[in-house]
Amino acid sequence: MSRIKIRNFGPIREGFTENEGWMDVKKVTVMIGDQGSGKSTAAKLISVFSWLEKNVVRKSISIEQINTSVFRNLCAAQELYEYFKQDTFLSFEGEACDFEYDAKENSFKGKMNTEKLKNYVLPKIQYVSAARNLLTLLYNISLQSIIDKEGKVFDMSSNIPFMVRDLNNEYMKALAELAKDGFSLPINETSVYFQNHNTFIKTRGNKVSMSAASSGIQSITPLLLVSYYLSKEVQKDLSEKIQAIDNNLKGKIENELAKENESLSVKFQQLLSFGKDVLKDDKDLVLLEEKLRKFIPCSFVNIVEEPEQNLFPTSQQRVINSLLEFNNKLADNKLIITTHSPYIIGYLTLAIKANELYHKAETDEVRQRINEIVPMDSVVSYDDIAIYELDENNGTIKLLGSENGIPNDNDYLDNELGVLNDLFSDLLDIEDLCR
Repeated sequence: MSRIKIRNFGPIREGFTENEGWMDVKKVTVMIGDQGSGKSTAAKLISVFSWLEKNVVRKSISIEQINTSVFRNLCAAQELYEYFKQDTFLSFEGEACDFEYDAKENSFKGKMNTEKLKNYVLPKIQYVSAARNLLTLLYNISLQSIIDKEGKVFDMSSNIPFMVRDLNNEYMKALAELAKDGFSLPINETSVYFQNHNTFIKTRGNKVSMSAASSGIQSITPLLLVSYYLSKEVQKDLSEKIQAIDNNLKGKIENELAKENESLSVKFQQLLSFGKDVLKDDKDLVLLEEKLRKFIPCSFVNIVEEPEQNLFPTSQQRVINSLLEFNNKLADNKLIITTHSPYIIGYLTLAIKANELYHKAETDEVRQRINEIVPMDSVVSYDDIAIYELDENNGTIKLLGSENGIPNDNDYLDNELGVLNDLFSDLLDIEDLCR
């Protein structure tokens, strides 16, 4: 399990108020809070550090090459460059590497933990931005350009944030792979189709182009398609996955294997040429696969901004259940969520309680009743989830409390309901004056 410490970065000041500032990044990690509280800031930093760790392990970059400028430029790609302060302090303890940025010392330190590296599983990291609704327009925008008075040509997609363009690349792959014959969405009997370079939906027999679909459909389509597609990709057999990697990575793998064991490099070539069956009785196959997992993604880190975006509460539940199901496909997958919605916390609470009851249930009838509320594939253990509440006023982060092993957001909800009740009471007082 990885963990992160954030101080004096963007809207986050003191940061996490427990555990000496360390926030655990668990199998399911949730950030909840008001606008400007730092939810996306924390999620993006986890993304940056996880990407760094992945590429150090993959030997695409060495720890010695990472200095303060390199790190700040990586943060700039996630639109975090303006968040650095004179006393910013960031630290990350990962599954294989540890990193520390200290603005006061103008230093960036990194080290690889060789013991933890043995169990490291290289992830596919995807940041699903809240700007995903733009993807319905991005295809057309990317084909357009404008010419200024001096005749200079500008690509209209040049100002689109990196994370949106990256998501769009995966979205186009997912559409081509999954939606030719229709991909079912868990809302209103709706399916998405991608045919002849056009995306459209069908709802109860009615067909409409994606650009004319509801904002909720436009939001969840890239979210669910990309999440499902990538969760399936990392589950593929290693011999199948290596057929899709580029020549540069193949060469890098060959070189690294040759440094350690020339015979493994030869067997990698055999795997490329003839498939896994050629090595099925080879005692070195397990060792070879272990080495390959340091270069080829075999888990999925899914970082999702606002899964509730433009959705009715019951639809939010279906989306959360789907994301949990994809996350549960592999033990090393992670789901990181930012949200404004207390409903999301409520539905995660249901998933935790359902998991507890599945383990207690003694009959199929009882299990079926639980499954009707929360599908068995979408449950989560309390030990595997952390829910952090971020405060936009003082820049602190706290762990949401629990009661009997269940997250308790009563304080969060009660505060908001209390304000609502007070305002309604004020209106009733004013009503007396109107009589």
